[in-house]
Amino acid sequence: MVQLVRSLGVHKPDETPCGQPVSIAEAHALLEIGNETGLTQNGLCARLRLEKSTVSRVAGMLERRGWIRRLRDAHDARFVRLHLTQRGIKANATIGASRRAMFAGIFAAIPAERRAELVDSLSLLLDATAQRAPR
Repeated sequence: MVQLVRSLGVHKPDETPCGQPVSIAEAHALLEIGNETGLTQNGLCARLRLEKSTVSRVAGMLERRGWIRRLRDAHDARFVRLHLTQRGIKANATIGASRRAMFAGIFAAIPAERRAELVDSLSLLLDATAQRAPR
């Protein structure tokens, strides 16, 4: 597992494994906000399995970059909803394209007849880690 983390570059705090100059948390937050317009910060916490303070910091970084807007919910001011800006949409697309290219290269290096085996193994690994997850 340690070798996998290192080979993917997951241990680098200020760069995604696909080489984009943002943290992994920021990249994942952009992906989730892009998938659901108006996602609440609490919803983002649940999806990323991060604490509220961490998500608030990540959202602040994305806002300073001009990639998101944080807006109070029109019906319940306790909720903050997250929206991608035009710059955020472009950044999300760039990071997504880099991510897809990186994984396409990795999977291309795996013999086609073994890819289903890999997907099964990754599913088992995800199930096992989800059982251990604190959230």
